[in-house]
Amino acid sequence: CWEVRKHNSSEWCSFVRSTPDCRMDGGFLDYLSGVFCVFPPRLLPLAVTLYALWLLYLFIILGVTAEKFFCPNLSAISTNLKLSHNVAAFSLTSPLHGVTFLAFGNGAPDVFSAVVAFSDPRTAGLAIGAVFGAGVFVTTVVAGGIALVKPFTAASRPFLRDVIFYMLAVFLTFMVLYFGRIRLGEALGYLGLYVFYVFTVVLCTWIHRRQQVDGPAPPGAWEPEMPTDAEEPESSGMNSSDYGEEYRPLLPSQETSLRILTTALSPLDYRKWRRKPWYWRLFKALRVPVELVLLLTVPVVDPDKDDLNWKRPLNCLHVLTSPLLCVLTLKSGAYGLYQIQGVFPVWGLITLVGSVLAIIIFTTTSNEEPPKYHCVFAFLGFLASAMWINAAATELVNILRTLGIIFQLSNTVLGLTLLAWGNSIGDTFSDLTMARQGYPRMAFSACFGGIIFNILVGVGLGCLLQMSSSQPLVKLEPDSLLVWVLAGALGLSLVFSFVSVPAQCFHLGKAYGVCLIAYYLVFLCVALLTEFRVIHLSTL
Repeated sequence: CWEVRKHNSSEWCSFVRSTPDCRMDGGFLDYLSGVFCVFPPRLLPLAVTLYALWLLYLFIILGVTAEKFFCPNLSAISTNLKLSHNVAAFSLTSPLHGVTFLAFGNGAPDVFSAVVAFSDPRTAGLAIGAVFGAGVFVTTVVAGGIALVKPFTAASRPFLRDVIFYMLAVFLTFMVLYFGRIRLGEALGYLGLYVFYVFTVVLCTWIHRRQQVDGPAPPGAWEPEMPTDAEEPESSGMNSSDYGEEYRPLLPSQETSLRILTTALSPLDYRKWRRKPWYWRLFKALRVPVELVLLLTVPVVDPDKDDLNWKRPLNCLHVLTSPLLCVLTLKSGAYGLYQIQGVFPVWGLITLVGSVLAIIIFTTTSNEEPPKYHCVFAFLGFLASAMWINAAATELVNILRTLGIIFQLSNTVLGLTLLAWGNSIGDTFSDLTMARQGYPRMAFSACFGGIIFNILVGVGLGCLLQMSSSQPLVKLEPDSLLVWVLAGALGLSLVFSFVSVPAQCFHLGKAYGVCLIAYYLVFLCVALLTEFRVIHLSTL
């Protein structure tokens, strides 16, 4: 399909429609046909501009879904499974929560993007570029930014543990790329290595807490600080309690179901809107349509609220809309539109069953008290938000592939730049904010701990889902020298931190941050020069 731009502009549409390689297997929109058939050749810049804006909006959809819906439901599920982070001081569930549920919530866009990209051999380079590119970006730009914002002393043992495991993951991926394939045992090895990492984190925490029980010692450089409940930043929720006691009603009153529904479906808090600057309002205005659709289709259970965020009319509506969302987004709606016995569509059956269940729940519950089975809505919300993320990730991969064909760029360079930057921007802001609030060691640990989940689960699960009994392997042949430049750059950055951080006695200052950011800029220049054939094998 890359040959399309080499033909005359009058032949673009016929070439795209007649070439099997130009077909989009998943997704709701055919971006290639849109840019080469709907728009005339002279309006190609306009089409590219619209696609770029849609790409940015897809990143907003991913971020909002993960932050406001996926992670809260994941936290509610962990609480119901007795894996809450608000547990006794000597429980082992706190680290387990951090390296499993919390990592899954933070890395959901990266993992879903990798799984979608691995589903098609033509876009596998996107996954490799994104996994390695995000790794280089986070371990250099984000880690260096933390050191620049607030110099600190790193937690030595967690740092060394995470870097060693990450180097093992990078080496395993390097060997897979060298042999050009990944078999069932190797895919399971990725997941097994992550399980072993989780076990190591839990074991190290247990040993440390046993030492504290035997004889409490002053906190050393290896122990990451934890914010107390009083120091935690304010919740971004929309409760009246966020604005002080003066906004609470003096007398309790029972709200009608209609008022509960309209209040629950409002993504804006007007008091907060008036106090915010113009750029926050602009970004919020872009998010409002997404949040409104998500509020209509994804239930959210909040264990920190007295009513667990039980909104009776809205939750009854979710019984209908969430299953409909799942069947209409799975395989781009192929299952939802399937006709049972050639007569009745699946979506019609889901609508019928969901309506009956919604009526039963509405008549057997009250507005004031959540039912005993309210935790089921957390699982329903988790599934619905996962389907939203998967659908957005599919569109994201398809539009990146289209941009690559338009500009004649490889999937690898698109993965290490646009996809890696888009998926990492949320982690960047959250880690830098955490550092400015006085927790640089925690933010620094998150840089290395979170991406271990992304590479091990992203590559392992992404390849495992593409295997079948007839073909228990996935081909991952590097399409250019850029893949090796990317793998080498990530390995070198990890080795640099592994050597330089202990050499500084784990005291990280501005010089370390400047070196990491300069390293990323040099890497980016080399990667782009390699992509445009300025650097190639004959010159090495």
